[in-house]
Amino acid sequence: MFPGAAAARADAAYALVGAPLDASTSFEPGARFGPDRVRRYAEAFDDYDHRTDRHFSELSVYDHGDIGPTADTEEYLTYLRGTCGDLREEGAVPLLVGGEHTVTVAGVRAADPDVFVCLDAHLDLRESYAGDPLSHATVTRHALDVADRAVVLGARTGSEAEWERASEADVTVVDPADVADWEPDFDADESAYLSVDIDGFDPAYAPGTGTKEPFGIEPREGRRVVREVAPHAAGFDVVEVNDRDDGQAAVLAAKLLRAFVYSHAADR
Repeated sequence: MFPGAAAARADAAYALVGAPLDASTSFEPGARFGPDRVRRYAEAFDDYDHRTDRHFSELSVYDHGDIGPTADTEEYLTYLRGTCGDLREEGAVPLLVGGEHTVTVAGVRAADPDVFVCLDAHLDLRESYAGDPLSHATVTRHALDVADRAVVLGARTGSEAEWERASEADVTVVDPADVADWEPDFDADESAYLSVDIDGFDPAYAPGTGTKEPFGIEPREGRRVVREVAPHAAGFDVVEVNDRDDGQAAVLAAKLLRAFVYSHAADR
């Protein structure tokens, strides 16, 4: 169980769901260990948040446990979407913990946001990768099947075709150097979905991820984004943490998940 996430399902305002999918990881695998590591490295945190004057354990967070993957990724995403949708209907905001970034597709489909906001080193706008239309490199493209527009913060690599797609009006790409100055521009009636791919951060801070890319976001910059988007968000995920470091990626992921909950709850 994620520390402090002791609420019963019937009382949940937030529902953490582990999604240890590790099917399309194209370089260093291990995302299947992400949910366990994020829970483990959250154990040392204080329950109290001085900024919001709230205790995490009093914010009605429920840990649903993990939903293990099946051999058929589309089938898995359908089931995961159904679970997240059920939790939303019961009044809880889903908090997905990956697993590879593909699990975001299920979260977005369940939340049905107007705007998809993502911290990510990669554009993820491919139609397929290595012949797989549900590869972790296709997530933003799938999100745009649901959301009206996407904001990708920290992206610094992609194919030529992806950069061409990113130049269209429904995609905003924010260079890592400009993330510190980015402000949400949501309309009053727009809802958002926030996805944190841990490889959006510089590998110096989050080396435990499958596809590292230097010159990334600083942790404080990413935390500010999480805090500012959270009040507008109908769903959240943090993905792509693996077991190939000493816990740096997992502890950052866990801290950002808690930052999301504190900031979202403060606005309720």
